[in-house]
Formats: sequence, structure tokens, C-alpha cells
Amino acid sequence: MMVNLGFPPAPPRMTRLTKAAVVSLLLIPLGVGGFAAQRRQDRGGAQLLDQVLTFVALRYVDTVAANVLYEKAARGLVKELGDPYSELFTPKDRDDFTRTTNGRYFGVGMLLTPPNGGYITVDKVFPNTPAESRGVQEGDRIAAVDTFQTRGWRTDQVQAKLLGDAGTHVAITFQRAGVANPITLQFTRAEIHVPAVSFSVMLDDRVGYIPLARFTEQTTHDVSEAVVTLRKEGAKGIVIDLRGNPGGIVDEAYGMSNLFLPKGKPLLTVRERASSETLVAEREPLALDIPLVVLVDGGSASAAEIVAGALQDYDRALVLGTTTYGKGLVQTMYGLDGGYALKITTGRWFTPSGRSIQKPRAFNADGQFVETLPDSLETDAVRAKRPIYKSTSGRTLYGGGAITPDVIVPADTITKSELQLRRALAPHFQTYFNALTTVAESHKRGVAPSFRVERAWRDEVMRKLAFDSVRIDKAVFDAGGTDVDRALASRIAKLAFGEAQAKKYDMKDDNQLLRAVALLRKSLTQKELFVVAR
Repeated sequence: MMVNLGFPPAPPRMTRLTKAAVVSLLLIPLGVGGFAAQRRQDRGGAQLLDQVLTFVALRYVDTVAANVLYEKAARGLVKELGDPYSELFTPKDRDDFTRTTNGRYFGVGMLLTPPNGGYITVDKVFPNTPAESRGVQEGDRIAAVDTFQTRGWRTDQVQAKLLGDAGTHVAITFQRAGVANPITLQFTRAEIHVPAVSFSVMLDDRVGYIPLARFTEQTTHDVSEAVVTLRKEGAKGIVIDLRGNPGGIVDEAYGMSNLFLPKGKPLLTVRERASSETLVAEREPLALDIPLVVLVDGGSASAAEIVAGALQDYDRALVLGTTTYGKGLVQTMYGLDGGYALKITTGRWFTPSGRSIQKPRAFNADGQFVETLPDSLETDAVRAKRPIYKSTSGRTLYGGGAITPDVIVPADTITKSELQLRRALAPHFQTYFNALTTVAESHKRGVAPSFRVERAWRDEVMRKLAFDSVRIDKAVFDAGGTDVDRALASRIAKLAFGEAQAKKYDMKDDNQLLRAVALLRKSLTQKELFVVAR
């Protein structure tokens, strides 16, 4: 029940903006009452809706329960707004959405991946959770939950059995590589806080790295702790990775921005139908001096764009990568009777310089919500026609939607042979992922941090695919094999050394991150960083 840009979270604190959004609506009568009675000219529309509902309820060939009929009418109303961000949530939808956004739930503390060999696999064990305390390991396969055998289950089916009230108990049976017999462990469910920053790491002797996957209740806290830790470890510059970050809690977006910007600075403005409000930095900053690079791409949206835009407007960070998604519409969450909730678009976000974050989009003939001008068509000539804004120091910034980086660095492109292999594997992606995981688990022990994938390991992946009835032409597989090697190396590094060291290992294939590190190594101050980047 708050204003947000991507998900309907519960706010960690009450700002003027969120207070205004805390509304509990009664279920609106679907007749001539409610809002329809406000204006005489609206009564005809209300009567039309009432008549349609009546005829469907009484004359439609199949009986439709009244509550189902009303829900369908409500869903149809929301759908016909033509806004992909406005949704009607059932009680279960609402719970799932809130859990995803807040980063809090009651369970044992494991991130699960789709089935591997018929079993759901543990991809990550969150710190300070029952799973960590009982010694669950990444790569463990869930064979049973309580008395239920889970072979062949979907991820959501297993997840539903693992969730429950705090203090309740659940038994989980695991299969572990290298252990002959299944392992059954007893857990007491607890409130799980999923960290917004899963790790931070020094990439070399000067540059620290903070990946941020989403904006949850803990984002500002987690980022501040990571900054303090990295500076103690000797960081003279920091990369904040917002690539692929879909957004989340808006309070955390401007809270995080405030870590690097002075108290009193306007951070963003929301413009609604009949009002406008500017949110201002409320606290003294944590780090005003350390040079920053913010990485973004087409998956960086909403709250991620608020942070990138504010830091860019004030020359507090160099934004590097590719143009962001451009999701600058505000959604407000309203509680309805029966546990339902309505999330509707109520406003637009603007950066401190006045740039609109929302990128123009429209539905195409196939009903897809697509950009009117895709990034692939955004040439220098096209960009020059966009509205021009200025940063605090007078640097040129582009408006017209989304956040255009200061330094545009496309992600690495794959070769034609690698693309051909990906296309061949696409219909069998889950089986391919399972094969990678199985081979990675068999080689994770004993590898050094500087290991290289051996050709024999790649051949194991192909044999595993063949065993699972996936037929890939060997010439195609060998020609695109370097793509398999990268995927396999990444999986082995994560299983063997954890996420932080795996990132350092993967860095050699991340040209955007390499460019950011190279620029930071040449710069002692933020001002120098902009000069070096030019």
C-alpha cells in the first residue's frame, strides 16, 4: 500500500508521499451507486455495466458464480485501461508480489533453481537463516519435503511447501553430490531477510564492486554497509552495478541516492493528475568523495533509473553501459476487501534536472508493449534531436525517456557460431542448464581460482545432453563451444568459490565492468573520472 515503480512493497518508513498513498478502499458496488452516482452523465455507463452483468448472470449458457463474475468484470476494467503496469491482485498474487519486493518471508532461507535431473536444486543459501545454520549447501537437490517426494515437482510447488508461519517445523531431504545416502534435516521456519546486496568484493587493489539485484527494504542499509566495508579494504573507487535491476521500493531509491548526495538536495519529483511533490535528501550523506561508476543496461528500470538519474544529474557518478529501460510511471497499491489489491498507475517520475524517466511505448499489432524508438535505432543523429538537459556542472544530458549513459559501452556480442548453438539449445534450455549444473558439480572440488575449462568437461556436457535425448549436431556444438565453456566456468566458479570470487573470475568476459574499472584506476576524484571518460 504505497507508491512504487515496479512492485507493491510495504514501506520501511512513512514519508509524505507514502502517507498519501496509504488508502483502504471498500469494494466498489457494480451498479448505479458508488462513483457512478457522482455525475448524472455517468449513470448511463453504470446502467450498461449493470445490464451486461445481469444478462451474463441469468442467460449465459454456463453458470458463472457471482463472485467470479464480479472479479472478471474488475479484471476486464483494469485490462482495458491499456496499461501493462496496472493489475488486480488476488490475495495469493498480493502475497507473492509483496514477498518478492520486500525481500521478507517466512521459510528456511534458500533460493531455488528449476529442476536438475528431476529435482529442484538449491542455488543460494541466504546468510543468518535456518538453512545456513543447518549446513545446507549450494547444489543440494531437494528430494522430499516432509512426507512428500518432490521428484518432478515445479519450483513453485516446492516453494509452497517450504513457506509457512514462523516457528513451525519442516523436514527436508537432500541429495548431495559425493554423498551416497540422502540427508534429512529438520528446520524451524523463521522470518527470512533476503539481502539486497548478496555480496561486495574488491576487484583489485583500488576498485570495489557492489551488485544490486533489486530495491527491497534493506537496500539502503546493505549498500551503506558494503561501501563502508570496501573503503576499509582500500577501495579508492566503487562500481555500483544496476544492470538488470527491475526496481522496487521507491523509498529505498532515494534513500540510496542520499548515501552519496548532500542533505537538502532534491532527488526526484512525482507528478500526479492534480499534484506534484519533490522528494529531498533527508540525511547527511555517507560518501561524498569516493569516485563512482554506475553500470546500467536495458534491464535497469524504475527505482534503478531514479538512482542513476539523480547521481548523473548532480555529477556524482559516471553512468556507463547502455540506455536503461525507461519505466518512469508511478504505481500505487490500494487494499481491497477480501484480501484483493489494486495496483494502478497514478503519476510519473522526473529526475532532479526535470528529465522524464518514462520512455514512449505503445502496443503493437501483436498486443506487445514495445518502445516506439528501440535503442537499436538510437543513432547519434536521433539522440541529438532529443530534449537537452544539463547536469550541475553543465554536462549534456539527454531527455525524452530512460537514462542515457555518459559512456555508452555495449555488452559483448557473441559470435555467429555461438548464436547458432544458442538457437539450437533454446528449445532444450532446462535440460542444458541441468547438464551444466551436473558437470559443474562434478568438477567444483579441487579447482584453483585461476582454473580453465578443459575440453573434456565440455564434451561431458554434450554426452549428458545426448543421454537426456537432446540431439545437437557435433559440428555446431564444437563451433559454438566457447559459449558452453563460459557458462560452465561461471557455474563451477560459483559452486567452488561463492559469488564474490566467481564475479572476479567472470570479469574477464564483462567488457562493461572492465571499462569501468579501467576508468576508476586512472581517477582519484569524481571530477577526474569525467575528464578521463571524455
